[in-house]
Parts: sequence; C-alpha cells; structure tokens
Amino acid sequence: MSNLRRHAVTIIPGDGVGPEVALATRRILDAAAARAGVAFDWEEAEAGASVFLKGDQTGVPQATRDSIERTRVALKGPLETPVGFGEKSANVTLRKLFETYANVRPARELPGIPTRYKGEGIDMVIVRENIEDLYAGIEHLQSHDVAQAVKLITRKGSEKIIRFAYELALRENRKKVTTASKANILKFTEGMFKRIGEELAAEYAPIEANHLIIDNVAHQMVKDPAQFDVIVATNLHGDIISDLASGLVGGLGFASSANYGDEVAIFEAVHGSAPKYAGKNVINPTALVLSATMMLRHIGELDLADQVEDAVLATLEDGKALPQDVVRQQGGDVEAAVSTTGFTDAVIENLGRGPTSVPTAASRPRATSVKPHPRWVDGEKRLAEVGPATVLGVDIFVESLLSPAEIGTKLAALSGPNFNLRMVSSRGVVVWPKAAPAFDHVGFFRARFIARDETQAVSNEELLALVTRVAGVAQWVHLEKLRSWGGEEGFTRAAGE
Repeated sequence: MSNLRRHAVTIIPGDGVGPEVALATRRILDAAAARAGVAFDWEEAEAGASVFLKGDQTGVPQATRDSIERTRVALKGPLETPVGFGEKSANVTLRKLFETYANVRPARELPGIPTRYKGEGIDMVIVRENIEDLYAGIEHLQSHDVAQAVKLITRKGSEKIIRFAYELALRENRKKVTTASKANILKFTEGMFKRIGEELAAEYAPIEANHLIIDNVAHQMVKDPAQFDVIVATNLHGDIISDLASGLVGGLGFASSANYGDEVAIFEAVHGSAPKYAGKNVINPTALVLSATMMLRHIGELDLADQVEDAVLATLEDGKALPQDVVRQQGGDVEAAVSTTGFTDAVIENLGRGPTSVPTAASRPRATSVKPHPRWVDGEKRLAEVGPATVLGVDIFVESLLSPAEIGTKLAALSGPNFNLRMVSSRGVVVWPKAAPAFDHVGFFRARFIARDETQAVSNEELLALVTRVAGVAQWVHLEKLRSWGGEEGFTRAAGE
C-alpha cells in the first residue's frame, strides 16, 4: 500500500442525477487506479440545493471550502440553482471563491455518436473567462420596473484568460486561436478584450491569431465547425458558445469541463441536475467521466487519463452497452439501453482497450496541468503608464415620469455655473434636446452634464452640489463620473449624441 501514488480529491456529488454520475465516475477511476498503482482519497462534500435548503444562501458551506483548500482539486456533479429568483448559483460561487478564472470546454467528434457533422473532424476547445463580465452578478433595480446589470471587464482578467488560451494551444499543439467579442457594439468592455487579444497575439507568433464578432462565431460554428481550433471569449459569450459546441458533437451528456485557477482546479459536468431522472439509474455519466480525465492530467496522471478516456471511447464505439440518450440519438429502441450502472461496468471492462475509428488519447497532444499566468504589473507602475484621470462631467441617472422635454428643460435650468446639460437619453438613445422619432417611456433617464470650461477638471464638490440640485427635480438613482486619460474619453456616446 505504501507504494501507491495517492491523490486527495474533493468530490461534490451534487443534485438530482449528480450522485449517480459521481458514483459511476468514482467506480471507473478507482478501477483504473487499481491497475496503475494509484489511489484516490475522496473527500465527499456538499454544495447546491441541499445547502440552500439548510439556509446557507451561498450554496457552498465552509466545510466544502475547507476541503477544496486542502485538496486543491475538486470533481463536481451538476448543481441546481433557482432560475430568475432566489440565491446565486453555487457553481459561480465556487469559481469565484477559488479564482478559477479559466473555464475549458473541449468539443470533438466521438465514435458511435450520430450528429449532423459526423466525419467533419470537429476538434475545438472553448476557453471562457470565468470570473468577470455580467457573471460578476452586480445587479440593481434602478426603479421598480428598470433593472441594471454591471458588465465588468478588466485588463488583468482579459490578459490572464487570453494568455491561458495561447498557452493551451501551445501545450496541445493547436494551430489557431480565435478571440471572440462583441467589440463592434460594446467599445470599452468587449473592445478591451479584443485589443488585448491583438496585443498578445504578437507574443505567440507561430500560432495563427484572428478575431471574430461573437455572433459570426456562432454562425460559423454551425456552418463549418471544423475551422475552429481554440476560441477564447468573455464569460457570457463563452458560456453560450461552449454549449453550442457540445451540441455539435452529441450534447451536454458528453461535455467535459474544467475550471482552472493558479491554486485550485474544479472539474465538473456542465449538464443540468435532471431531477426527473434522479434515482432511476438511466443517466449517461460520460460528461463527468471525461471531465475526470481532465482532472487526471491536471494532477500528472497522464497514462491513467488516457486509459479512462480510451475505455469510454471504446465503449461508445462498440455500441453494445449504451445509455438511453445515446440509443435515442441513434434512433434505436431505448428498451435495449443499459442502465447507468451497466454503462459504467462496460467502461471498466474496456480499461486497457482503445477506439479504432478515432485517434486514441495517447496519440493526441493533451493538456497537462495549467501554468500560472504571468503576474500583471503592479498598480503603481500601471498608474504611472496611463497617468491620472481628468473628470470631464457626470452622468446622473434619474427616475421620473416627466416627458423628455419636461425633464430636459428642468435639469438644464439646474446646471449652474459649472455645467452644461449636453443631453438626456433613455435606454441609450438621445431624447433631449433632440426628440427621438419614437419614444417608449420607461420612467428612467440618463442626464449627461459636461463642464462648461472643458479645460478644467470637475471637482467632487461641484459634482455633489449638482447632484443636490438635481434631487429637487427627480429621484436620482446613481451617477457615473465621465473621465478621460491622456485626452481619450473613457465613456461612450448615446445614439444620436
């Protein structure tokens, strides 16, 4: 026993069908490990619905956090999260707690799985930024009927994930990295992501680099998916296209996923908890098993990962023991499908075998453990590079049922000696002093005040005095300083401004 290579792993079975796929994965990994002189010390932990029901609004109890801090590696089944109300996603909370900033979702053609793209050679990896963007979860009701979400994109976060994508391409001998963004509309947030992608491309010259608008990425993925190698995207866009990618090769039941940080990595099935199938022993565990192979490579067990992956591929290729969803995709009789347990048994029996219709795992370059990203420059150095900001004015967001003409006239009269009211907008469109051709009142406006003397920076005292005057006319909700750096404005113009 003392000669065994031991690995401590936190395992979170999850909700719904989670415990079943987690058990299947454990059985396969333990069987493969026993053949290879490896042993896993599993630390079972909770997260998700069961934790919410106990009154813990984080969905991730302290005991689970402590376990992951000890093991530095977690394998996780699907977690249930309320939709449109209630607590935050426990999945997102786990990623944020451990700064697992890189989500990696491979998608490649699998043997025995019929798809519209069979034989085209799909083999791509979606690299998704995992911490920022709208998934920061910063939302407010600006009025009872107007909701706002803050989209946060940082230079540091963007560089980390884009550099990660290039490093992954190098490790896996991939030839092309596509940076995907919506920079044509979101000039500062998505625009920053695009620009950093272009900056870093020069450091990885042997790799072909290109940029596509995210909607074109989705279009091209459906039209000609084999053209893609590595795609790197911001959080929301990466979430959507990674599910799209899985649909090209058979669905979420086959979608492996990893969340990498500098210190911790979390490997998970990305499909839902499917409560209507819970306890019926019919679910396909392939997604979590393939996620576990990513975990094995992360902890340095490359041969073991290859054995498990090849056994799964050989089982799918054989077609003798397939779960319900695969049989259904093949158009067969679901009565002939095997149970979750039966599929697991078949994979274990196939350990030591490999597929013949697709390359074996060992014949392909595979990602090993993640390399920590180069640390960003320190804050003082960065501040010296960009220089101090100049405050040019302020956007004040107000709740009001007055007409655009009425609110504009009243606010303009309150501008005082230091400001001009440049415009009033509603949902990003100027409605004063120019009237929009069509206007649908939502009870919420943005008033843009610019300094009368544009050569002088606006002081905080002047801003506070202006806000106080505005409060006499309308309920102000929040404000945004309008700043520039080196003469470059740090804010966008409204449509029609």
